Amino acid sequence: MLHDLIIIGGGPAGTSAAISAARRGASVLLLERGRFPRHKVCGEFVSAESLNLLKDLLDLQHATLLRDAVRIPRTRLFLDGRTLHATVDPPAASIARFDLDAALWHSAESAGVDARQQVTVQSVSGSGPFRIVTASEEFEARALVNASGRWSNLNLAAAQSGIQPEKWLGAKAHFAEPTSDPSVDLYFFEGGYCGVQPIGTGRVNASAMVRADVASSLPEVFAQHPALRERSRNWTLVSDPVSTSPLIFRNPQPERNAVLMAGDAAGFVDPFVGDGISLALRSGSLAARSLGSFLSGEASLPDAVRRYTLAYKGSLLPVFRISSKIRRMLVLPRYVRKPVLSFLESSPAITNYLVRKTR
Repeated sequence: MLHDLIIIGGGPAGTSAAISAARRGASVLLLERGRFPRHKVCGEFVSAESLNLLKDLLDLQHATLLRDAVRIPRTRLFLDGRTLHATVDPPAASIARFDLDAALWHSAESAGVDARQQVTVQSVSGSGPFRIVTASEEFEARALVNASGRWSNLNLAAAQSGIQPEKWLGAKAHFAEPTSDPSVDLYFFEGGYCGVQPIGTGRVNASAMVRADVASSLPEVFAQHPALRERSRNWTLVSDPVSTSPLIFRNPQPERNAVLMAGDAAGFVDPFVGDGISLALRSGSLAARSLGSFLSGEASLPDAVRRYTLAYKGSLLPVFRISSKIRRMLVLPRYVRKPVLSFLESSPAITNYLVRKTR
């Protein structure tokens, strides 16, 4: 059977593309190598710019996920003994990936997507139509979206091209904290940072990015920052910790061999800006919209790919660029950072501006 669209990867980018395309009348096959629900290393922060999109993607059965989500109206950055405050306006939402991924997957099924879990794609060939080979079956598609993540076997060469000399890893877990401020708190230290935010029912999500020679577990991460060490002293672990490595940064690549790349497969945004989920949802939806005229017979596949590439670079690429600049500033030597932080501490309007530019 020839599908209109095959999507590889069932995270937020893949399900966003699948739901958007299926609702436009396309026959969509969604392939995911894992199984839901599951925990993922993630800040679990959905910026306001994507909340309407998420609301549209979720079916009625899962509408409460967004309605009941904790709202996050501010952020605090703890660095070099200073605290920078910024407003998140409109407020973001805090949603656990364990719940979000499962809700989007079921919403895709409700939209008529042929959604299959525990299917690993072994190879892709062609440039339209495409031939997709798995361990047990082969499929054909007029168009293909790769939303399989940065470390999929399909993206290994591109991922390895961005590996840095220093090895960075990510780690995440949920902890019980009876009383939490509605704030995303970022604790920076030499060699990494840890973000903490409430996710409801007396729990917080702690998600860290750290150099492997600095820490290899969350307790070791907490010990790197005095305020975080004190805050975490009475935490109780309520989920199994998960980790991923290495973390790599490279220029986003929205298209490869006529395949539309979405989510982390296209580019890995600096995690501290907290917009990974939002970028994934938006890139998936954008891919489906860009393919619409091709799937309806009104344009060629190269035209659709070109439309997606231009739209991605215009609306999503700026987030990668500004977040990269901020990360480079934060890892400057302490004596260089000091005047910059002093300026930001006394200029909350500038700090708020930088937060807005990473959305």
